[in-house]
Amino acid sequence: MTRIAPAPLGIHLTHCGKHFPDGTQALTPLDLDIHPGETLVLLGPSGCGKTTLLRLIAGLESPDAGGRIQFGGRDVTALPIEKRQVGMVFQSYALFPNMSVRGNIDYGLRVRGDTLTKRCEKTDEMLAMMRLTPLADRRIDQLSGGQRQRVALARALAVDPAVLLLDEPLTALDAKLRDTLRTEIAALLRQVRVTAVFVTHDQAEAMALGDRIVVMSAGKIAQIGSPREIYAAPASRFVADFIGTLNILPGRKSGTLWETPLGTLPWPAAPQQGEALFRPEAVRLDPTGPLTATVATRFFVGDRVRLLFDVPGQRPIALDAPAHNESEAGDKLCFTIAPEHLFALPETA
Repeated sequence: MTRIAPAPLGIHLTHCGKHFPDGTQALTPLDLDIHPGETLVLLGPSGCGKTTLLRLIAGLESPDAGGRIQFGGRDVTALPIEKRQVGMVFQSYALFPNMSVRGNIDYGLRVRGDTLTKRCEKTDEMLAMMRLTPLADRRIDQLSGGQRQRVALARALAVDPAVLLLDEPLTALDAKLRDTLRTEIAALLRQVRVTAVFVTHDQAEAMALGDRIVVMSAGKIAQIGSPREIYAAPASRFVADFIGTLNILPGRKSGTLWETPLGTLPWPAAPQQGEALFRPEAVRLDPTGPLTATVATRFFVGDRVRLLFDVPGQRPIALDAPAHNESEAGDKLCFTIAPEHLFALPETA
C-alpha cells in the first residue's frame, strides 16, 4: 500500500538574517510566513539573497543568532536537511550517474528504510506520474536535460515531503523546453498538494508558478503578493521595473491633465510632476489619440508586434500592437493611455 503523504506544512521564519564568515551580509533579518500547500516563488536578480533564503529553509545554512525557523509550529532551526521532511531539486539535477532512472528515484525510499514492495510501488507511481516508465532502466547520461529534470523531481517527491524546495530547476534548459516543463511543474504542484518554495530570476516563471511571489532585492524583501498584485500594484520602482516591461513618461500636472513631451493626457490623480508609469498593454494606437511619437524599432513576436517609440531623454515606450500591424521604424503614430492604467512611484522606493 502506498504511503499516505503528510499534510502540507506552513513555514514561519522569524528574524532570519545571514552573514557569511567573510563578513558578507547575504540577508537582512526578515520575517516570512509560507502557507500550507501554497507555491511561494522567491524572485529577484542574482545576488539578491533568494538562494540563501531557500538554503536556510532547507537546513543547508543556519540563520544568524536570533533567527528562528518553524515547520508547522515545530522549531527546526537547528535541524539538518535530512531531518526536516523536505525534498529538494537543484539546478544541476544532482542525480547519481552510476544509477538508473529507477535507482535514482528509489534512493530516498531505500535510505528511509521502506520495504522492497513499498519502494517498487512508489517508484512505479512516480515513473508513471513523470512519464518516465519507458526510461526506467536507462542511465542518467542517456537522458535529455528535460528528462533528467523530471527524474530529479520524481526523486524529490517519492519520499512524500511535506515541503518541496526548487532552486532554479529550469535555468539550464533551452527556452522551449523550459516553457513546457514550467507548465508541467505548475500542474504537478497542484496535484501533489505540497508546500513548495521555488527560486527563480525569471519573472515569467514566477508569474506562471507562484500562488504568491516574494520579490527580493539586496538581501531584503521588496514586496510579497499574488502575481496579479505584484504586476498591477508594485510597491516600488524596483519591483515595477523588475516585473514585466515598465514604460516611463515624464511630465507635470496641469489641472486634471498630464503634460508630456509627446502630448497631454487626462490624469486627475497625477502627481505635481515626475513620471507616469504604465505597462505596454495599457497603450492603445488611436489616430485621434493625444500622444504622438516616432517608431524607433519594431519586433514581430508571432501573436503581436511590439513597437518602441522614441521619447526625448528617456528610454523608448513599448506598445503591443496586433500581429497584422505594418508600422515601420520612422513612422509617426498617435496613441492614448487610459488614466486608470497610469501610476506613479517615487524613484527611491
